[in-house]
Amino acid sequence: MTIRFTMDKITRDGDPVLRQIATEVKFPLSDEYAQLAKDMMTYLVVSQDDQKNEKYGLRPGVGLAAPQVGYSLKMSSVLIPALDPHEHDEETPYFKGTIFNPVIISESVKRSALEVGEGCLSVDEDIPGFVPRANRITVRYQDESGDTHTIKLKDYPAIVFQHEIDHLHGHLYYDHIDLKAPWQVNDDTKYID
Repeated sequence: MTIRFTMDKITRDGDPVLRQIATEVKFPLSDEYAQLAKDMMTYLVVSQDDQKNEKYGLRPGVGLAAPQVGYSLKMSSVLIPALDPHEHDEETPYFKGTIFNPVIISESVKRSALEVGEGCLSVDEDIPGFVPRANRITVRYQDESGDTHTIKLKDYPAIVFQHEIDHLHGHLYYDHIDLKAPWQVNDDTKYID
């Protein structure tokens, strides 16, 4: 397993590519973009292994968007570990794949937020506060073959997908934080631990 992206290769906050609206990926997928998807997924796999991420100096991640490695393209690799042992065994992730040209086609009115706030591989500074997001979403995306899929997500997986899709529209998580009251949200917001 070759690690092409180390933390020093992750695009940092302040780089203009993180604020651009990414370009749609055309199919069939070029060899360069197929390799990019593979490299981004390799980063996530290695970053979630405590021993390997220490060896390579990586920060753990569940998602990595192309703009975070310098490519203004609508693609993100996502690796969400198993959430419920009754639905997935420990070795089978909840979601593992690279999504191309993703679009949120519906979302709930109900909001949710991670109890500890969000973080990002591209943002070194800790920016505290709740990031309110839709609790349920439906996403349409293409896979590496160009086939179209629709997936319904809720709670933590919905938050991860929204965070990654934000990257493709030039948004960072802290754009959603109310700076005047960072730890205040609507009473009906669901907190995800």
